Formats: sequence, C-alpha cells, structure tokens
Amino acid sequence: MFPQRAMMDTVLGLIVGIGLSAACGFRIFVPLLGMGLAALSGHLSLSSGFEWIGSWPAVVAFATATLIEVGAYYIPWIDNLMDTIALPAAVVAGMLVTASQLGNLSPFLKWSLALIAGGGAAGVVQAGTSWLRGTSSIASGGITNPLVSTGELVGAVLTTALAIIIPIVCLFLVGALCILIVRELVRRNRLANPKA
Repeated sequence: MFPQRAMMDTVLGLIVGIGLSAACGFRIFVPLLGMGLAALSGHLSLSSGFEWIGSWPAVVAFATATLIEVGAYYIPWIDNLMDTIALPAAVVAGMLVTASQLGNLSPFLKWSLALIAGGGAAGVVQAGTSWLRGTSSIASGGITNPLVSTGELVGAVLTTALAIIIPIVCLFLVGALCILIVRELVRRNRLANPKA
C-alpha cells in the first residue's frame, strides 16, 4: 500500500508543479511568491532541498521581485523587452517549481519531469503571452499592452491559486490553454510561411 501512496503523491506533485509552471509563463515570480506563502501557512509541502522557498527571506525576495516584474510590464516597450528575457527565465522557474513538488524521486527522473512538464508548460504559456503582446504592440502601438499585462497578472494569480487549492481543475485548464496556444502559433506560422 505504501508504494501506491508514494505514487499518488508523485502524481499529485507533478500536477501541482505543472499548474505552477504554467503560472510562471504568465509572471515568473507570482507563483514563487504564492508557493512561499502557501508553504509558510502549511498549505503546500516542498520536497527536500526546496524548503527555502517557504522561508520568510525568500517570500520577501519573491514579493519584491513580483512588484518589480509587474511594474515593468506596465511601462510601454519595456514590456516587450521583458518578454525577451522572460522566456528562458520562465522555463527555468517552471522547472524549479515542478522539481520542488516531486518528492522521493531519483534526481534524473525528477529533473527530467521538471524539464519536460514544468519547463514545457511555462515555455508554451510564455510564448503565447509574448505573441499576444507583440500583436498588441503592432496593432495599437503599445496602447493596449496594459490590458494584456493585467490579463497576464490575473492569469498568474488565478493559476497559482488553482494549482495549490484545486490542482486537477488547474491541470485541465492549463492543458486546454496550452493546446489553444500551440494551435494558434502553428496557424500563424503557416500563414506567415505558406510554403513551409
């Protein structure tokens, strides 16, 4: 019976990790702040080696970084620059938050799952938000970008909360979002390169 419990814990950890990783695609530090607060309040367990995420110094650092990140996305054209930096940072953050939820796995399996599931979810969502902001910048000269930024912030907060509170619902919503983003990016690529 114990191996079944361990397997269920691993699957649940992976589901929570994927949800938090997708939230990293919206805003890098919002999910880390949410994790820190949830760990401090006892609502989220962190695997061995990741307990630092739930410490007060880390929460203060994540809160500061969140404020700076959110503020930067409301400055015209800086938001587009932030997207350039955000893609690799979101993938790394997605890997980190997923690994923090995978308990007693071998390091190879833990980091493989973190790279594929966590980094993949964060990367897809970040690619979608970057494309949306780029489209907004071209269409409106950046005037509508604050609306995009607000939507991303709401997405990060809601996805983080759902991943921690109702992870299975979050997994289905993240899966649907990733499918929509990939379909749209493939469609846009085919329109831009009809011979490809």
